[in-house]
Amino acid sequence: MRALLTAALALSVVGVGTADAARRKVQVPNRYDGTWSIEVITESGTCDRAYRYGVRIARGEATYPGGDFSISGRVAANGAVRATISNGMASANVVGRLGREGTGGGTWSTGGGVACSGRWNAERRG
Repeated sequence: MRALLTAALALSVVGVGTADAARRKVQVPNRYDGTWSIEVITESGTCDRAYRYGVRIARGEATYPGGDFSISGRVAANGAVRATISNGMASANVVGRLGREGTGGGTWSTGGGVACSGRWNAERRG
């Protein structure tokens, strides 16, 4: 479950964008590209209370180096974040927004056997 919540944190910065397939093939840089520090806080459920991780966004897609999970999502050009983080059979949905001022936030929730939810905060580091 800890790995899933870790993934939820990393995913929170990722997000699903509305870019069309052609834009994805061209891989246009995104104003939110860079390194972000993400804090995930559990508000409901039995998941660990809080995590903080470094996430890298490149061309609107996020990665978490060293993670044991996968991220599927994007940060749209307007900063909208929508993604899914998976770890084996467990997954978490993340939604929110990154702002031009280098901060952001939103909510996350898990599905399946362990139900947890909470909020996330992001801060640009580079």
